[in-house]
Amino acid sequence: MFRPDRIQRCVSSAATSSQLVRRIPLQGNTAALPACSALHGIMDFNVKKLASDAGVFFTRAVQFTEEKLGQAEKTELDPHLENLITRADSTKNWTEKILKQTEVLLQPNPSARIEEFIYDKLDKKLPSRTTNAELLGQYMLEAASDLGAGTPYGSTLIIVGEYQKRLGGAEREFLQTSASTFLTPLRNFLEGDCRTISKERRLLENRRLDLDICKARLKKAKQAEAKAALLSEEVDKAEHELRVAQTEFDRQAEVTRLLLEGISSTHLNHLRCLQDFAEAQATYYAQCHHYMQDLQRELSRCANAVGGSNSTTAVCPKPVSSAFLSGQTSSGEAVSSLSSQNPSALAIQQTQLPVTGTRKAKVLYDYDAHDSSELSLLADELITVYTVPGMDPDWLIGERGNEKGKVPVTYLELLS
Repeated sequence: MFRPDRIQRCVSSAATSSQLVRRIPLQGNTAALPACSALHGIMDFNVKKLASDAGVFFTRAVQFTEEKLGQAEKTELDPHLENLITRADSTKNWTEKILKQTEVLLQPNPSARIEEFIYDKLDKKLPSRTTNAELLGQYMLEAASDLGAGTPYGSTLIIVGEYQKRLGGAEREFLQTSASTFLTPLRNFLEGDCRTISKERRLLENRRLDLDICKARLKKAKQAEAKAALLSEEVDKAEHELRVAQTEFDRQAEVTRLLLEGISSTHLNHLRCLQDFAEAQATYYAQCHHYMQDLQRELSRCANAVGGSNSTTAVCPKPVSSAFLSGQTSSGEAVSSLSSQNPSALAIQQTQLPVTGTRKAKVLYDYDAHDSSELSLLADELITVYTVPGMDPDWLIGERGNEKGKVPVTYLELLS
């Protein structure tokens, strides 16, 4: 709560302290005279500055209080400037909410978020943290080693554990990309541009209060002059102070306006960041979808292998030959390869039937092949794709020149 009497007591105490310093006896030490004189000068300057600042603050506080009570006139800002201020406030408010909720989405653990915040404030690099999926995958691999990798359960633990580690790696890459392309620009805006705008707006408010104070003084001076109680010099002085205050106010209003108009460019920058964030999400979920499809196929093969064997020590078969999947071997060789791995896998020899019609497709995202049966892709390139009877509907055979391999449908835009 504003207490003018407290300010007056502070100013009086400072003045009393200055007087006490002047009364300190030198006790015959004339060599200390220059130092004491300098100390007196510093004290005088500090006290005068404190008294001046306190007086300005007191006057502004009185003006502000009277405006709130409707007892003083208030200079209204330009409507365009008011709209810019409202827009800046909305931008700051929603940016803070979006940033906070995105941090919760990417890192649900509050303790981990606090740790990241501390490292960020200390300008230190956050140690690499193992994701939950990677940790789960590591536990599964260790369990398989302890329980027996040659058993059906142990071999399945190995397969699932490896895919969990892949999912965790994709998650870590997504978190790093999102932090650099989305979270960091939002934080920089809040900690940089927003703080600068807030500072300039506070200066503008002070200039407005000074302007209104000068207007009130001039009004009182003219009223006193009309009653012949005040000399014309006082009116001239009040008019001069008003002109100076008006100039300072106009200058600060222009500086604030220029900063606020920069919010439009900030919106464009945040738009690009939002697009990058959405693209990172799409890439991450596409990778997860691809990994889970591969895992389901592996588990299906494991189930067929275990179900077709009466031995309790049956293990999951090795992956199907990559040459067979890419169509680079003859049907006889493929059947022979399958027979040597697992008799129950002979059913998939139907994938060697003639292909369907080919189509052109545009690649939406970069894709790195996980084995020799797949084809690596580059965003925006055109490839030829087709399917074969019995093939997983989420995959196609892609061709680019002399290269051929499986490609995920989710990474493609099929062209007519």
